[in-house]
Amino acid sequence: MVYLGPGVGAFFTDRHGGVSAPPYDSLNLGGSVGDDPEAVLENRRRAAASHGLDPARVVWMRQIHSADAVRVDGTASPGEVDAVVTTEPGLALGSLAADCAPVLAADPVARVVGAAHAGRVGMAAGVAPALVEEMVRAGARPERMIAVIGPCACGDCYEVSAEMREDVARAVPAAWATTRAGTPGLDIRAGVAEQLAKAGVGEISHDARCTMESPELYSHRRDRLTGRFAGYVWLEK
Repeated sequence: MVYLGPGVGAFFTDRHGGVSAPPYDSLNLGGSVGDDPEAVLENRRRAAASHGLDPARVVWMRQIHSADAVRVDGTASPGEVDAVVTTEPGLALGSLAADCAPVLAADPVARVVGAAHAGRVGMAAGVAPALVEEMVRAGARPERMIAVIGPCACGDCYEVSAEMREDVARAVPAAWATTRAGTPGLDIRAGVAEQLAKAGVGEISHDARCTMESPELYSHRRDRLTGRFAGYVWLEK
């Protein structure tokens, strides 16, 4: 479990404990990566049930690396967005990842939670600040918010071209990195943390695991054809 304050539940999955066959083995939660749809449904059922959630009460985004955030109050698909917010108890929000960062946030006083998918493109576009803004519209206050940045590709591993590093760092200076090999890189975790801090979020933490270095997690950059893990957040009833 991840602590986001009293009355809030949150966790990140890994790739173990599901039914998917290789190369998606085994708890793949991504429905658009080529895996057997029935296996994905069973994996989502297992992941939800492992924390007492109703699998039918989990909201999944159609993630497109945007900075779009919306508020939801039911299980209808929010469509092509990369951040969702709710004030509905028992409604879980899911963010899929396999090198991008799943970001979970809560204002436990206002009873508002949110989840975002922050990769290179979405981070540069501002999906993390957009998540905070949507939570504020729902009644949250940034200084009361608790946010956690999930596992993602680290700056030591995430190699990009020099031009790409320049482009992203113009928007998010803290994302500038040099890899372990001495090549241009990006630090998604540092970039998102900088954005959340600038948005006034009171408490920011992270899961230090690098997806490219952690075999228990999915990594598109490492394996290409692979599954997706997820971050979940919800208001307890």
